[in-house]
Amino acid sequence: MKAESKIKSLEAESTGLEQSSFSLSALSFELKIGYDGKRAANNLTGLGNYSRSLIEALANEFPKNQYFVYSPKVKSAKQIDTFFKQENIHLKLPLQGSFLWRSLNILKDLKRDEVLLYHGLSHEIPILIQHTNIKSVVTIHDLIFLRFPKYHKFIDRNLYEWKSKSACQRADKIIAISKKTKADIIEFYNINPDKIEVIYQSCDDSFKTAFDKSVLDKILIKYNLPEKYILNVGTVEERKNLKLIVQALKTVNEDYKLVVIGKQTPYFKTVEQEIEKLGLKNRIIFLKNIPFTDLPGIYQQASVFVYPSFYEGFGIPIIEALYSGIPTIAATGSCLEEAGGPDSIYVSPTDIEGLSSAINKVLNSANLQEDMKRKGLEFVQKFNSPLVTKQLMNCYINILS
Repeated sequence: MKAESKIKSLEAESTGLEQSSFSLSALSFELKIGYDGKRAANNLTGLGNYSRSLIEALANEFPKNQYFVYSPKVKSAKQIDTFFKQENIHLKLPLQGSFLWRSLNILKDLKRDEVLLYHGLSHEIPILIQHTNIKSVVTIHDLIFLRFPKYHKFIDRNLYEWKSKSACQRADKIIAISKKTKADIIEFYNINPDKIEVIYQSCDDSFKTAFDKSVLDKILIKYNLPEKYILNVGTVEERKNLKLIVQALKTVNEDYKLVVIGKQTPYFKTVEQEIEKLGLKNRIIFLKNIPFTDLPGIYQQASVFVYPSFYEGFGIPIIEALYSGIPTIAATGSCLEEAGGPDSIYVSPTDIEGLSSAINKVLNSANLQEDMKRKGLEFVQKFNSPLVTKQLMNCYINILS
């Protein structure tokens, strides 16, 4: 079936999709969709997890389509190897060298593979794609490099801005991962709001199933975790604001320790100095390079999850915590209220006393904990993979129609 007839079939069968319970997975056509796979094929956290989860969910929900993942190279790792074993997900490496491939030469490969739509999963798309018959989508996760330029080097900041602004101008559609990110795109890049669609992220399905007690016990022993602990997950960098948790911990119930999971940056020295100053070395445990398969088990045994970041595009760790049935405390000022919902607790990212009070409030009330767990789990269903995946496929259909 030629591309034109596929699109007509697509348009006819998708009429009234949003107003009905019509099942997209029942469609009889086959689409060939391309993705910027640099992160999916090489990163084991963050954007790598996002990219693989998104493509894998589409491949499962709409198995008749073919999903081409374009990357200049591929890393050998269990997560990545498993991802590419799926029958309708295809790794595409450069045929004639990787220099400028993702930005320019990839267009030859997209045309050869008869790709109808290309999705740039992290802020960029090929430079001249707007001059081809291939439709394009770009996902913008955040514009933190413009909102908080001090967190980025001058050269990096300007490169990020050029790539993302250019992609927003040239793409047929922009996907923002939160309402806050959409507002930032409009403010900084003066983009027509109608061109931007908010489609939230989900988290890996492994966070959505409770581990057996025997597995949880093994994880506690493996990482020498305390029986009671507060959890924080994320890169140890200034924007994530770990120092505030350390400062608040001084007046938090001493029966609880703080467990921190994340890559350490130079900011870690600032945190270390604060820990030493407050005499909290014995109450804080730092974990690095945790296998992804163990992470849900560490979440599920935490007493409370704390995420006081100054600014985020969305906040996937909050989604992971809510799915894990953990009361969550986050910061005001960006989009974390979107991720955490009305029954999580929010404090200013500069309020030490407020954070300490909020943590103690949760830890000292079993009723509050159960209420936050139940309502948080109800709220987070709006980010469930099948729902988000259908929204994304509907976005593709509307672009191609």
